[in-house]
Amino acid sequence: MDDTIIDRLIEINPEAMLIDDMDKAVIGIDEKKARAVYSVELIIDELMLINEWDELTAREWYEFNISTAYVGEYTPLLVYTGNT
Repeated sequence: MDDTIIDRLIEINPEAMLIDDMDKAVIGIDEKKARAVYSVELIIDELMLINEWDELTAREWYEFNISTAYVGEYTPLLVYTGNT
């Protein structure tokens, strides 16, 4: 992830929500709502790396704790990029 993406997002929308410890998974900015766009695959990779989890554990944690979270209008957009 390029720090300039997050810097630009915060400049455009200081209220944009970010996922803790997942800066490397940010792949862009949703121009319509000015919110962070994350790669699901990169989130899974980060969870595996940070927590020393296997892929199944990381996916289950992602599905239960991240994909279902709604924190308001600027909830990050989660996308599958096909890079598994």
